[in-house]
Amino acid sequence: MRWENLTEGPTGPAALFGADAVVTRTIDTPEFRGITFHEVRARSIVNRVPGASRMPFEWTVNPYRGCSHACVYCFARKTHSYLDLDTGLGFDSQIVVKTNAPELLRRELAAPRWTGAHIAMGTNVDCYQRAEGRYRLMPGIIGALRDRANPFSILTKGTLILRDLPLLREAAEVTEVGISVSVGFTDAALWRTVEPGTPSPAARLNAVRTLTDAGIECAVLMAPVIPFLGDSPEQLRDTVRAVAESGATSVTPLVLHLRPGAREWFTAWLGEHHPHLVERYERMYGGGAYAPTWYQRMITRQVHELAAEFGIGPARRGASRKIADRERPAAPAPAAVTQLTLL
Repeated sequence: MRWENLTEGPTGPAALFGADAVVTRTIDTPEFRGITFHEVRARSIVNRVPGASRMPFEWTVNPYRGCSHACVYCFARKTHSYLDLDTGLGFDSQIVVKTNAPELLRRELAAPRWTGAHIAMGTNVDCYQRAEGRYRLMPGIIGALRDRANPFSILTKGTLILRDLPLLREAAEVTEVGISVSVGFTDAALWRTVEPGTPSPAARLNAVRTLTDAGIECAVLMAPVIPFLGDSPEQLRDTVRAVAESGATSVTPLVLHLRPGAREWFTAWLGEHHPHLVERYERMYGGGAYAPTWYQRMITRQVHELAAEFGIGPARRGASRKIADRERPAAPAPAAVTQLTLL
């Protein structure tokens, strides 16, 4: 394995990343080829959500910025511009790693001002993306939350979560733990182009089955439902059937939304792979980042009817119900801001 290192001091990139130091590394292996890691020692790790009064959760932990899942629709792409990094390929390949996240979290959870509020993870980028296999930040993070009996939830597309199953079971014995896996569709051809860095939908649903068989209830966030590409009645039926077979406690559909940063990247992808749909998307999303209310309601109704048909009922325990409710808009249009997911 070959490493190339560049260390910078408290000005320049360190100041930009809000960290005490930055070490930039590239790894010359097939798994990480083309990816650059910016290792930082962050100054804080528990972050209050902007506009928390409108959100069903107030606090988040995000050990990474940027995501090698490379989902073309990811709303978090815009956040890379805050670091003067590219929101397209740069978001997919320039990954900021908060190497001191576990120790920092222990310190912040022990602070007198911390009251033990629920902490959500996976609300910006995936904490179980490929980099986690190397940096192994999540075992320390989950361990810190377990030791303080602090409730938390995780939303992920990463099957690497199964590595931490023993820790999740230990945490679930002392506090509320909510796990949700994002699977918007089961179409393999669509997955390969729109989510090229993720485990396959089948692999993710196998992870749901493993979690549920181990006694960890797991919800599925059916997101995103992609208009004209993943929303046919047959596709919705296939996806909900597969979710039901995985043993998921609930399924919550969310339609694709296109915020600035993601919108431009997705539109470019659409023009390359499905140029005949560009005009239809311009009409559908002409009013902003979200699909029309009538369309969101239609998809939600169809998925809920299919869920009832396949026997996916409400979550059986509070932890899984909370993570499902957290991601479900209270009303189709204005509550779409709660879609702080990996979309």
